[in-house]
Amino acid sequence: MLHYRTYELEPDAPWVVFVHGAGGSSSIWFLQLKDFSRHFNVLMVDLRGHGKSKSEASRHRGKYNFEDITLDIIDVLDHLGIRRAHFIGISLGTILIRQISELAPERVCSMVMGGAIIRLNVRARVLVTLGNMFKRFVPYMWLYSFFAWIIMPKARHRKARMLFVNEAKKVAQKEFMRWFRLTYELKPLLKYFEEKDTGIPTLYLMGEEDYMFLPTVEYIVTRHSRSSLEIIRNSGHVCNVDQPQDFNERAIRFMQCHSTCVPVPAVTAAS
Repeated sequence: MLHYRTYELEPDAPWVVFVHGAGGSSSIWFLQLKDFSRHFNVLMVDLRGHGKSKSEASRHRGKYNFEDITLDIIDVLDHLGIRRAHFIGISLGTILIRQISELAPERVCSMVMGGAIIRLNVRARVLVTLGNMFKRFVPYMWLYSFFAWIIMPKARHRKARMLFVNEAKKVAQKEFMRWFRLTYELKPLLKYFEEKDTGIPTLYLMGEEDYMFLPTVEYIVTRHSRSSLEIIRNSGHVCNVDQPQDFNERAIRFMQCHSTCVPVPAVTAAS
């Protein structure tokens, strides 16, 4: 089972599950913990091969896919007896949350998607292609550091950029390669997510300087019924680190507005 940490406010308080991105760990949420634990029970997980879940990766020596990684999270919910929760993710973690909404929509009260990846633009597709071409010849930390700089290029993104780079150093190279192979799944998976509206209350929190991913989120909220977008100023892709107070206030307000956690039937977006 994945390594996890819980912070319980009270037995009847709603749960919030934090899902980090590729190369990170649950420690990237350190700027959120204090504020969220005042209102919710909090669950933070380390994804397979990340943080303190390295032993979980060693049990799975072959390839795996996004569904496998998502089921890891659901296993933790089952183990803890958490039937339903709010979910909050950053970067690739938003894809996993979206996958949870497909596999177990009854478990999801609401979704907060920080630095959401909805579609890969031309620059992102070029980066993925180059990464797959050179991943066996270039040290993986060079690749990761380069990608982090491309996605978070500004001086004020440095704190978030270095946080993710330092966390990525803790991921074994073989595990990094397994995760990088998941990029082959991204295009069809993201296309499916774009076309299908879950009907689950969803807040996209995006930095105004997240130039690679913000435009597609602006488009998707016009197609999905219970989705909204709030843009955080002076922030890049990892907006929970660049502007934590703003991020926390917006996310908490949204989750409290959906505290009843009533499930909504999924609908398909009109083409």
